[in-house]
Amino acid sequence: MTTVDIVAMPVSEKLRLMETLWDSLCAQSGGNVELPTWHGEVLEQRLRRLASGEESVAPWNEAKERIRAQIKSH
Repeated sequence: MTTVDIVAMPVSEKLRLMETLWDSLCAQSGGNVELPTWHGEVLEQRLRRLASGEESVAPWNEAKERIRAQIKSH
């Protein structure tokens, strides 16, 4: 697969490819992928918002479908 192939892919296929790449990275590293500091900061902020009731949660399958529907509409 080349960069040109990736550029030509529909967004839904690119998302599937990203998920596959991430799964591969996690498996290859034994789940010890070092994340940037700002990822932890965003997570902490979101957890605070969840604890305070400012945020709600949805099951991953539901959230993924909602994201895919938003992408298709653009």
